[in-house]
Amino acid sequence: MFELRGIHKAFGESVVLDGIDLTIEPRTTVALIGPSGCGKSTLLRLMNGLLEPDAGVVRFDGHEMTGNALTPARRRIGYVVQEGGLFAHLTARQNVTLLGRRLGWDRERARDRAAELASLVQLDSALLDRYPHELSGGQRQRVALMRALANDPEALLLDEPLGALDPMVRADLQDELKELFDRLNKTVVLVTHDLAEAQHLAGRVVLLNDGHIAQDGPHGALLREPASDFVRRFVSAQRRLHGLEGAAS
Repeated sequence: MFELRGIHKAFGESVVLDGIDLTIEPRTTVALIGPSGCGKSTLLRLMNGLLEPDAGVVRFDGHEMTGNALTPARRRIGYVVQEGGLFAHLTARQNVTLLGRRLGWDRERARDRAAELASLVQLDSALLDRYPHELSGGQRQRVALMRALANDPEALLLDEPLGALDPMVRADLQDELKELFDRLNKTVVLVTHDLAEAQHLAGRVVLLNDGHIAQDGPHGALLREPASDFVRRFVSAQRRLHGLEGAAS
């Protein structure tokens, strides 16, 4: 589904990604994890065509994410930015149906799709006519996910989708997201700094450090067989924070 080869990306003098090779298979859930500044979000934006690599190639479904192929590809990819990124001047319903309306959906189709998605993400449909500031953090995240799913994309990219939520709401949404990913059977790539969250939501974890892939594989492998001293220290810190001592499978 996604193929990245020889990816380099810098902002000024700061090298963010340095020679990344990564393949994401269809209908799998993969977590990109690592410390702040390691290149997780940049990698996600490259996969969505929001950024171009300085060197290397990004392919989606076999096609390079450049030129005339870019817009059609992006319409097949749902994207949730950090903290949801809802438009404050639009209602929840208008946020969800924004792309559909631009693609020519009539009012009835947009209304039906919003109601269908509200049921899917367990959002009270009565909230669809509220503005983002009238919703809780968890409700805004559900609306952001609805917007990403509105056009029934083949892949979902989520950048810290639960990062700004309080622990109880976050735990509830982790369970709901896990169930949703299993039901939708789509390709999902999510960014998180939390190994426990990655372990819960994804079958595969890609750990980044200083623009390189430090380790890539099942989350249990990071716990049982760390590939470097950095991986060992990262896992140790996560264990202390989240009580992962017994989570080695």
